[in-house]
Amino acid sequence: MSGTGDDGVRWLSDAEQASWRAVLRGTRLLERALDDALGDAGLQLSEYEIISMLSESPNHRLRMSELAAMVVQSRSRLTHTAKRLEDRGWVTREQCSDDKRGVELVLTTGGLAAVGDIARVHVQSVRANLVDIMTPTQFTAIGDAMAIVRDHLDPDGTSGH
Repeated sequence: MSGTGDDGVRWLSDAEQASWRAVLRGTRLLERALDDALGDAGLQLSEYEIISMLSESPNHRLRMSELAAMVVQSRSRLTHTAKRLEDRGWVTREQCSDDKRGVELVLTTGGLAAVGDIARVHVQSVRANLVDIMTPTQFTAIGDAMAIVRDHLDPDGTSGH
């Protein structure tokens, strides 16, 4: 259905519908492929994303609320993921020094070593399933397009850039 219907909805054209479905299926399939590659290392993509963000932050620590926004997870889901990472000995939870009500997730030495090992697997998968199957122009265009979506849905930049 395309055009504007009696209900006032501006329906997608056939071309827009085809593009939308390609975006939706492509992002789901890409996430599955990245998750599967990390699964061989015994890790989920959501877990890797957290330890990766911690490895890049000052003192390898971030407030749980800030980290939840960066990885686009609810605080509850982040708490469960953090528990799994704690059980591996890769992170600890500590009270914020500047705000006793806040909690920081801190990457341990073991967690930092794990990031170093697992990053190779992740980057190879990102290259094989996204970067290297496109021209540099296409890859830049998809990054630019998704930045527009990110900025529209997160105008305050709470998810990090």
